[in-house]
Amino acid sequence: MKSIAIIGAGITGVTTAYALAKRGFAVTLFEKHRYAAMETSFANGGQLSASNAEVWNHPSTILKGLKWMLRSDAPLLVNPRPSWHKLSWFAEFIAGIPNYRRNTIATAQLAVAAREHLFAWAEAEGVDFDLKQRGILHIYRDRKGFEHAGEVSKLLAAGGLPRRAVTPEEMRAIEPTLAGSYYGGYFTESDATGDIHKFTVGLAAAAERLGVRTLYGQDVQQLSSDGRSASVTACVDGLPQTHRFDGVVVCAGVLSRSFAAQLGDRVNVYPVKGYSITVNLPDAQSQDSAPTVSLLDDETKLVTSRLGLDRFRVAGTAEFNGYNKDIRADRIRPLIDWVQQCFPGVSTRSVVPWAGLRPMMPDMMPRVGRGHAANVFYNTGHGHLGWTLSAVTADMVAGVVQQAYVGTAPGVRVAASVLPQRV
Repeated sequence: MKSIAIIGAGITGVTTAYALAKRGFAVTLFEKHRYAAMETSFANGGQLSASNAEVWNHPSTILKGLKWMLRSDAPLLVNPRPSWHKLSWFAEFIAGIPNYRRNTIATAQLAVAAREHLFAWAEAEGVDFDLKQRGILHIYRDRKGFEHAGEVSKLLAAGGLPRRAVTPEEMRAIEPTLAGSYYGGYFTESDATGDIHKFTVGLAAAAERLGVRTLYGQDVQQLSSDGRSASVTACVDGLPQTHRFDGVVVCAGVLSRSFAAQLGDRVNVYPVKGYSITVNLPDAQSQDSAPTVSLLDDETKLVTSRLGLDRFRVAGTAEFNGYNKDIRADRIRPLIDWVQQCFPGVSTRSVVPWAGLRPMMPDMMPRVGRGHAANVFYNTGHGHLGWTLSAVTADMVAGVVQQAYVGTAPGVRVAASVLPQRV
């Protein structure tokens, strides 16, 4: 039985551990926190949103970024202070604009395939994660945004995802609690929402039942490989310990770039900060006034999820500000204001703010597959769709690992050719 180390117990690390354990590997999962899913997988928007598969490599993104640069409350905010990492990332982002159509279609294909795995795993393991399969409604306040969404819908359809245009009257029928005036919307019945933290913790427990060794409180400092064996050096209570394995899979989110460099690979992940608020719904009026259908507001770039009876999650924005994890009041305030405007009956007295760093590749496509060394693998760089894509990319990288050691890879449902090959 081959031994595989996985670095990181967020959504990608835990799903990868589970997929490898199901294939019979001896898996050890390293995580610097005391529990799984304590960083970017803690409090995201909650959407399992194939309908949000459009990549950001579009000329309009550049124009919006320039327009919003001096607004502290802008949906997209770039710290103008230069760094080589930021400059190289944006250069590659711009170079990826010609691949906008191809990558959007490929992302939609991945997202559609991911549902089958994620829902099957949750059912098989009895994971309760506040799943709501009531679709996602994209809302538009003007004709320009609505017409762009129509073009995106054609790309989603090419990727196997149907969604339909809806009138303002149909929008109110789909989600009666939504206030305001809108030009129109697009509705994707097949999309869903859930609590990423609850799912990840539940699947981590299932992985342990399958024999995965989980090492929490392990701050990984160094990875190395000679192509035949891999070593992981982690600090526990300040003392370094080195472990050896047959192979290693890097699922370390925004830290994947530095680990890849240690292993001789280039994985140009940039940390793109996102914010969320969890609005507690303590009374009947707030519970009745909060939406049950998930929303995506294209103008403000905010998404929503209803998590059970008494929680409402609102998340979004993109902030290019390095590895800064500060929760800024001027970035949280627009989320609270949005709730008050769109759902005036919801009390915002009890709001829990949060910020996380999304690991984004410049072309918006996750890095899934082999590194330079024969026993090094990656499953990282999922950006704003880590929750949505996690199950299928875990299955894919597990298949790649199995091919490396066994020669066959049953269970891989999406051809790896939909992802650009990088080393």
